Amino acid sequence: MRIALLGGTGDIGEGLALRWAYHTNHDVILGSRDPEKARAKADEYETELSSRGRDVKVNGFTNEMAADRARIVVLAVPPYHVADTVESVEDSLSEGDVLVTPAAGVKRDDDGFHYHPPSAGSVTKLVADAAPDGVPVVGAFHNLAAGRLADLDAELGIDTLVVADDDDAKDTVVHLAEGIDGLRALDAGGIANAAEVESVTPLLINVARHNEKMHDLGVQFR
Repeated sequence: MRIALLGGTGDIGEGLALRWAYHTNHDVILGSRDPEKARAKADEYETELSSRGRDVKVNGFTNEMAADRARIVVLAVPPYHVADTVESVEDSLSEGDVLVTPAAGVKRDDDGFHYHPPSAGSVTKLVADAAPDGVPVVGAFHNLAAGRLADLDAELGIDTLVVADDDDAKDTVVHLAEGIDGLRALDAGGIANAAEVESVTPLLINVARHNEKMHDLGVQFR
């Protein structure tokens, strides 16, 4: 399967790109507003993978071209860019494609980090409202530490919660997530539950800030 990571030059995009390219046989392509940046990052990822014995091709394109070439489109962009990014690639999406959003609204004050949802109630719902008809939206990968994900020497042993209103799209993303060694995907229900999932992100950041040797922590449900 071909996976496009829009904003794949950023932290969470890098981690997912490297893990999918290293642990699976899925085709990984990067998208960016700047195609030269996408191509340069793709070369960096290829070099890292080659050093570990994985000679795979990672291509870089504009976001629009990346979305046009993939069935799974991951919006690896900050929450305040998701709606604009969906709008910019709308003509590149086809019925049956799946949009995946890992973004969570977070704000910071003197006390720490706090959940800050958009007016839609969650970033996942915001993406669902912006998505073209026939393109289901799945929320996943919200609570993963980007640094740990991008470190291929790090064992994961963590869970990701998946929300969607389309069962087939949800099953597809669960399958993709569990292709990454050490990552377990758990069904958290429909998009109406996205706010609860996204709000775990600032909680983890606060715990990581106040406890030594936990800067790359994740969650596991037992």
